[in-house]
Amino acid sequence: MKKKYYASKKANTQKADKINASLMQPGSDKSLKRVFEKIGVPVRMQFKPDLFQIQALQATKDSDCLVTAPTGAGKTWIAEQVAHDVIKRNGKVWYATPLKALTNSIHTRFSKLFGRENVGILTGDIKENPDAAIVIGTTEILRNQLYDAMHVGENLSSDLIILDEAHFLGDEQRGVVWEEIIIYLPVRIPLLLLSATIGNPLSIAEWLESIRGKKCRVIKVHERPVPLFPLFLHSSGTLFPLTEEQESDQKKILYKKISKLADMKNRPAMSHNEKLPPFGDILHILHTYDLLPAIFFLKSRADCDQAIKLCNSKLLLKSPERKKALMDKIDDLVSNHPHLKSHNQRPYLERTATASHHSGHLPAWKAVVETLMAGGFLDAMFATSTVAAGVNFPARSVVILNSDRFNGVEFMPLNPSELQQMSGRAGRRGMDNIGFCIVMPGKFMDLNHIVKLMNSPPSDIESQITINFSMVLNLLLSHGPDQIKLLLEKSFASHQIRSGKKRGKTARKRFGTDLELLWIDFMEHMDFLLSEKFVTDEGKLTEDGLWASKLRIDSPILVAQSIRNNFLPQTDPALLAAIISSFVNEREFNDEPLHNQALPKALKDVFLDIRKGLKPFAVNMLKKGFSAPNLFIQPSLLLYFWAHHEPWENICTLYDFAEGDLARLIMRTGENLRQISKLEETFPELAKTARQAIDLILKEPVVTY
Repeated sequence: MKKKYYASKKANTQKADKINASLMQPGSDKSLKRVFEKIGVPVRMQFKPDLFQIQALQATKDSDCLVTAPTGAGKTWIAEQVAHDVIKRNGKVWYATPLKALTNSIHTRFSKLFGRENVGILTGDIKENPDAAIVIGTTEILRNQLYDAMHVGENLSSDLIILDEAHFLGDEQRGVVWEEIIIYLPVRIPLLLLSATIGNPLSIAEWLESIRGKKCRVIKVHERPVPLFPLFLHSSGTLFPLTEEQESDQKKILYKKISKLADMKNRPAMSHNEKLPPFGDILHILHTYDLLPAIFFLKSRADCDQAIKLCNSKLLLKSPERKKALMDKIDDLVSNHPHLKSHNQRPYLERTATASHHSGHLPAWKAVVETLMAGGFLDAMFATSTVAAGVNFPARSVVILNSDRFNGVEFMPLNPSELQQMSGRAGRRGMDNIGFCIVMPGKFMDLNHIVKLMNSPPSDIESQITINFSMVLNLLLSHGPDQIKLLLEKSFASHQIRSGKKRGKTARKRFGTDLELLWIDFMEHMDFLLSEKFVTDEGKLTEDGLWASKLRIDSPILVAQSIRNNFLPQTDPALLAAIISSFVNEREFNDEPLHNQALPKALKDVFLDIRKGLKPFAVNMLKKGFSAPNLFIQPSLLLYFWAHHEPWENICTLYDFAEGDLARLIMRTGENLRQISKLEETFPELAKTARQAIDLILKEPVVTY
């Protein structure tokens, strides 16, 4: 009886779903007829640089240069031309990006242009041709090279520094690295900064001029190379313009036919009970009006993975030739990687020409999706907002479902720069006459907020300089405290403090009216290092401080304390990898596995000894106001099994770890081990074991070859 009831309930649900789906039919407001007539591929013409590109090339000849232009406007072309001029004079170029994926993309592009033998790549886990004429790498690697150059009293071997995605200067977590690079960079090396979203470029240029003593030209352009038209997709399936211009000041306001929806208490929604919209129907509508390919920005990884299951394969890939091209390309991309061949999302990819893309996926799988999207093989990609930064995923349309985004801690309203980064993916230069930003109704969509953002300039960048133990150790390698104080006075924070009363208010509150709060923070870090015998009374590094400065990792002094007290396994590489992973873990766990009979005794004994041995040191850190990460056994257990060749699928399944999270834990562990391997002069046995541990954990499918 119960089975019959559930079967009946299931049938009714399916019937209701069909009825709801049928209510969404393609339609468009009559005002869009002229807009849709513009859709198409522009006539292929011989490339002619835009005025701002010519101005930027001219500016780099005798000054630093900051270029701010919309996504797809051609900023990378400027970098290519400037790099060509430098290497033609037998000079060297360092091209820094904030993301490994973007670094790989630029490396591939520059290798085709300049020849692979002339281009190197440095990302921590990849080191190829580091002495090449052009080196592409992450900003952290460049910052570390500047530390080394200051230590030995040598100039960085470069004749041009290119900082791509320069708005990362304002990133809360990583902006300090960008600021350090600019502060430490020798004046003789010209700077080229590229960004799509900087609200206060003149302020940044003024700061650069004040600390580098040379002109910084700002090349700013607002117009997109491909016009962007905002649309609203009604729950009925009808497309409307999202905005219209207000006659009085030409500002955008909500289109009159949908302005009423924005203020309704019960706004029409694409889905009910917090379920996802009928993406199959939505793709059918976009296909009807030739608005594909599209990138959908969703709020979570789970939503992205679920979305591809809702796409109707009958509506997509109607062309046998196109389907075969997609299948052949996928086969080519995964042929040498057994895990990718049987990836659980491959069937959806092949059936619907849609893909999910987020940080929970393996880097290698994301690379497959990225290649397919960039090559025009996909109709849609469902992604979290992180895909908006950096990597080139142009599409004809972007679809935005929420007016907020998760910042790693909580959901916050989008800001102007974030919306511009997302919408910047719409419209492909040379492939589209027009691009579309499509907004959908929903519980977490505030239409008035979206329109407000469209009328707003990019967000201003604020200084994110912070003091950490790695910075203090590395600066003390080559500078005394008084010299370091002068360096900090070159910070963007210092420049903002000296700005007008209103503009400098935030900086003064955070850093002090004369940067005194930042300096106090530095001194507190140095005093702790002094009390723990990493620094002398004269402000110089002790022997322990010298080797500890090479540990350019998140928890350098906790790891250093473990090393000098001989807590770390000296001869067992798998055990060393397991223990180091507990220092890089970013998640909270409980201690339940410690009481599990299946926990390997060797791992349990070493882990408990380290946690007990480090406790007094960690407690002292906490008392002095510094963070000290909790050490959990779970990440250590994962790495222990992985280093002992447990199958990848088993680890992900048994321990409920997303593939991307596990890969990131392994990669970060590998980077920490790589830093330990540099200690071969002082700890040769440990350094050797660290190198062996790296080989054990950096293997398929975490890294691909």
